[in-house]
Amino acid sequence: MIDADSGSRPGPRKRADARRNEQTLLEAAAAAFVTSGVEAPVRDIAETAGVGVGTIYRHFPTRADLIVAVYRHQVESCAQAGPALLTENTTPYAALAEWISLFVDFLVTKHGLAEALQSDDATFAPLHTYFVDRLVPVCAQILDAAADAGEIHPGQRAYELMRGIGNLCIGANNDPDYNARHMVELLITGLHTHHASQP
Repeated sequence: MIDADSGSRPGPRKRADARRNEQTLLEAAAAAFVTSGVEAPVRDIAETAGVGVGTIYRHFPTRADLIVAVYRHQVESCAQAGPALLTENTTPYAALAEWISLFVDFLVTKHGLAEALQSDDATFAPLHTYFVDRLVPVCAQILDAAADAGEIHPGQRAYELMRGIGNLCIGANNDPDYNARHMVELLITGLHTHHASQP
C-alpha cells in the first residue's frame, strides 16, 4: 500500500514537500476525527488531503501513530500561537481571548479523539503530560502579560483556568442546546478587570 519513492537521497526541497504533506495530512485527519471519529476511513483522509493512501501509511504506519501525531500537532499549533498572539494583538487581554478560542478549537478535536485516548493503549499514555507541559506555560505567559497590563486580576492560575474551560467543553458535541463557546466567552469576560469593576 505504500507508494514507492523514486530517485536517490532526498534533497532539501523534497524534505520540505514531505513536511508540508505531513501537515496537510494532520489537518485533514483532525477534521475527519471531529466529524467521523478516530475510525474515519484512511482513504477519506487521503482524499481530503489530496494525497495517496500510501502517503499516509508512509508517514503513519498505524492508526495509533496517526492519532498521536494529530494530538501533538494540535497541541503544538496552540502552543506556538501564544507568543505570536501577544505580539500581534493590541492588548494582552485580546491575545488571551483569541488564544482561549484556539484552545477551545483544540478541545473539540481532543474530544473527537477521546475514545482512543481513554483506551488502555500504552501509545497514548504520555499525551496528557505532553499537553500539560506544552500548554500550561503558554497560558501562564499570556495571563501574566494581561495581569501586568492591569487587564485581569493577578494570581490567575493557568492550569485552573484551562481545567475549567475543559469542563465547560465536555459534552458540547453531543448536546445541540448547549453552547460551550458562549459559556467560555462569559468566563473570559469575567476575568477582565473592567468587567469586574462595573456595578
